[in-house]
Amino acid sequence: MLGALALVAASAPPPGEGISVDINGIDGTPSSSVLTLIGITLLSVAPALLLMMSSFTKIFVVLAMTRNALSLPTIPPNQVLAGLSLFLTLFIMWPVLTEINTVAVQPYVDGSLTFTDAVGVGADPLRTWMLSFTREEDLALMTRFAGAENPEDPASVPMITLIPAFMISELRAAFIIGFVIFVPFLVIDLVVAAALMSMGMMMLPPVMISLPFKILLFILVDGWGLILRTLMESYGAGG
Repeated sequence: MLGALALVAASAPPPGEGISVDINGIDGTPSSSVLTLIGITLLSVAPALLLMMSSFTKIFVVLAMTRNALSLPTIPPNQVLAGLSLFLTLFIMWPVLTEINTVAVQPYVDGSLTFTDAVGVGADPLRTWMLSFTREEDLALMTRFAGAENPEDPASVPMITLIPAFMISELRAAFIIGFVIFVPFLVIDLVVAAALMSMGMMMLPPVMISLPFKILLFILVDGWGLILRTLMESYGAGG
């Protein structure tokens, strides 16, 4: 017992010194363990970042409203819509992601930036992109709710205010596009319902008769291509 206590006392740090953990490698670059930890952390919060700070929500909402306008609540399934929305989001935001990698990720991996500086520098391209698709009315609304002063310039807009304002603007734009998509299909439903009423076939669901006509109209106008082209052009992508 005395020998074990002596060994512990000999291995203890001198008075006034503590135990520190070095998170950097030999040449000042982040260690592989730290990079792995950061990667796991980003993967855990990736769904929230994807929903709140990208074009994913707007694209998914528009595609879901298109599916409902066609009276097909389960076709295509949610997995297909989510996958299509994900790859369209990557296509639209690829320039932003590339810039973040160039100005923040690579300098941090090389050791020329600290983690705090890399986060601040990497947030600037994303903030600029989000501000370009956020209405001033929504930004002013969230600023007023937060009880904060009006920002002097775009660089001073805090993310805690910008993110909900961006989401409100995205949902508004998605519902506008969804309304435009619903109108022609609603006209078909009204015409079919009026025709069934005039023939006395009131017990026959109008959706059963109008569904083939709506699908035919959607195919003739190249519906999916038209919707995806509209979504990409709303973000200035796709030419």
